[in-house]
Amino acid sequence: MFKWLKDLTPREMTTLRACFAGWTLDALDVQIFSFVIPTLITAWGIGKQQVGILGTVALVTSAVGGWLAGVLADRFGRVRVLQITIIWYAVFTCLCGFAQNFEQFLVFRALQGIGFGGEWAAGSVLIAEVIRDKYRSRAGGFVQSGWAVGWGTAALLYTGLFSLLPEDTAWRWLFWIGISPAALVFFLRRHVEEPEIFARNKAKALAGNAGGSPLDVFRGKLLWTTIKLAIFTTGCQGATYIYQVWLPTFLRTERGLSVVGTGGFTVALIAGSFIGFVVGAHLGDAIGRRKTFFISNIGAALMLVVYIVLPISNSVMLPSGVLLGMFTYMVFAPLGPYLSEIYPTAIRGSGQGFCYNAGRGMGAVFPLLIGFFASQMPLSKAIAITGFAAYGLMFLALCLLPETKGRGLQDSVHAPDDATSHDVTGSVPANPR
Repeated sequence: MFKWLKDLTPREMTTLRACFAGWTLDALDVQIFSFVIPTLITAWGIGKQQVGILGTVALVTSAVGGWLAGVLADRFGRVRVLQITIIWYAVFTCLCGFAQNFEQFLVFRALQGIGFGGEWAAGSVLIAEVIRDKYRSRAGGFVQSGWAVGWGTAALLYTGLFSLLPEDTAWRWLFWIGISPAALVFFLRRHVEEPEIFARNKAKALAGNAGGSPLDVFRGKLLWTTIKLAIFTTGCQGATYIYQVWLPTFLRTERGLSVVGTGGFTVALIAGSFIGFVVGAHLGDAIGRRKTFFISNIGAALMLVVYIVLPISNSVMLPSGVLLGMFTYMVFAPLGPYLSEIYPTAIRGSGQGFCYNAGRGMGAVFPLLIGFFASQMPLSKAIAITGFAAYGLMFLALCLLPETKGRGLQDSVHAPDDATSHDVTGSVPANPR
């Protein structure tokens, strides 16, 4: 399953490792919040609506950060912007541990979100442009699997620290550990170079032969494609945010699990997400990006019914969580490559950054809605309603979106902007052997 890694060039492998590490540490920092929600409710006397606001604010600002990072990455380079975003989210994650009240925590969470969103925007374009067409989906899935590793690490740290330390101290240490990703910047500065396709396009732009504006993603035939992609990513992001923000609270309050039990069931979901990233990566290259998205969408909707709606026992719920995680997160394996294959190099960061992070911003509404719904109905019912809404958006958008398997990266903003075309236009292997 991982034999393809041996076929990568040293430059491809170095970039892959760096992006994997960045996304892993990003997930670690972001997922810490979901585990400390019950503690913050008790410590600060806040309600579920305020928890929903805390969960949503970072997602909204991450949309802004992702869009901005994408634009800056097109202008100043993928690697340089990636370094800045990593330092940004690491610092503000750490500062969350020093918050003394809801208001301070809200500010730090909002600022953390800017770096969180920006890291994916720069890193996903970087990996898509460095890895050749043949392995692009698998590389994207490999990097995305770092999310499961980071999420799992957060779960283990939560279980360990909350078992050894008082809750009012343990949650702060979780956030203080979040400064660790900053060390990755030293590796990036020393070992990772800008993609050849970006450097070539930048040289053409300086010579006046190529270039593009961030607003090009809203012009011509790309406009309708951008809208459809934003709707699709809204469903993708909204569905995952439901579990990331509310699952530990659901397990502790409605299922009555202990801290250790909650960590165990969350690890099952995380293990499933890792499997989903790996399976989705291979399916994306084998059967196409769009078919993989449909499998993920329909499978996740069915598992939502099993995991949240049906009155199953905990012994059945544990393995069901693996399947829920697998189908829910499978969609993200080929998503980065899919977006990269639609937009040309000069506006790839802008287009990919906008679509993915517009989905983040609008998807952020889902955990907020759960907070409001849960004050009027059981949390499980609130999760089910919002979950079906998210999967419905995904399905509708998918019916209108094209397949991009076999399409190379467009090297010019002046290439045909008909994103519904199945022709390979401007295919430029990022780093041929």
